[in-house]
Amino acid sequence: METEARLRTDFNVEGPKLADLVPIKRKSAMKAAFANAGVAAPRGALVETIADIWRLAHEVGYPLVTKPDIGVGAANTFKLHGPQDVERFWASKPPIPYLVEEFIHGQILTFDGLTDKDGNPVFFTSLTYSQGVMETVNEDRDIYFYNFREIPADLEDAGRRILKGFAVHERFFHFEFFRSDRTGQVIALEVNMRPPGGPILDMFNYAHDIDLYWEWANIVVNNRFVESYSRKYHCCFVGRKYNRSYAHSHEQIMDAIGHCVVHHQAMPPVFALAMGDYYYLLRSPDLDEVVAATHFIQEIG
Repeated sequence: METEARLRTDFNVEGPKLADLVPIKRKSAMKAAFANAGVAAPRGALVETIADIWRLAHEVGYPLVTKPDIGVGAANTFKLHGPQDVERFWASKPPIPYLVEEFIHGQILTFDGLTDKDGNPVFFTSLTYSQGVMETVNEDRDIYFYNFREIPADLEDAGRRILKGFAVHERFFHFEFFRSDRTGQVIALEVNMRPPGGPILDMFNYAHDIDLYWEWANIVVNNRFVESYSRKYHCCFVGRKYNRSYAHSHEQIMDAIGHCVVHHQAMPPVFALAMGDYYYLLRSPDLDEVVAATHFIQEIG
C-alpha cells in the first residue's frame, strides 16, 4: 500500500497518497474514524507499558486481544486470558506499537465491495465467518465463510457510514465487524483498502455471476461499472489442513457433493496458516445445502 501511495503521490494519480495512509494502516487511528462515522468499536488503546494493560484489564475485564498497530490478518495477534498471559506477552512483545482491546464475543462479518472514482459503491456484498482468523491461526482450526444473499440492514448501514468517512475512491474495500453475542450490535473491527484475501474475489464472481476483475479495470479506465448483478448464490470457502485427519477423502467429497463444488485447489503457502492448505469453493442458492456440504468436507475422521 505504501508503494502504491508513493506512486500516486509522485505521479499525481487519483487515490490515497502518502499523507492519507495513517487512518487506513494504523488500527488505533481507525478507532477515531469509526467514532466520527457513528459506528461502535471495541474499547482499547495503544500501550506503552505493562501498566497500561493492567489499567485496561481493570476497566474492561478479560480476555483482552493484543495486535500490532500496523499489521495484516492475525500475524502476532494474541488473546490474553489473565495476568499470567499479560506478563508472558509483555516479556516477548516485539518492539513495535501494540494495540490492546477488549475481546468481543460474537460473529465475524464483513462489508466488501468496489467504489468508482466518485466514491460510490458500484458493487458490495458481505461475508460471515465460522470463527475469527486469530483463533484459526493460534489454535490451528479449520475455517469456512460464505456470503449473505441478503445483507443485514444494520451491517450495510455501518459499512456505508465507514465508506463515506474514509472517502474510498476507485478501490476495492474489505471492512471487518463483529456482531456482539451479548447485545446484537454491529461493532467495527478494522478497515482494509484492498480486496479481501485469497480467492474471495473469485467467490464474489461465482456468487453473483459477474467478472469483478474486468469491472475494476473498467472503473479505472472509464469510471463505469457495466454489469447489473444480483446475489444469486451463497458461495462458501471451505479450508482443510494437511495435518488433520478427515473423515472423507477428496474423491468421496466430489462423489457426494461435487455438484456444489465450483472450484478446488491447493492454497498458496502465504495464506495457508490462516485459510488452510487446500480449499473448496461451494455454490448453491440454498444455505442449508452449503452448510451441510461444508460440514461434510471438514468432518474429522
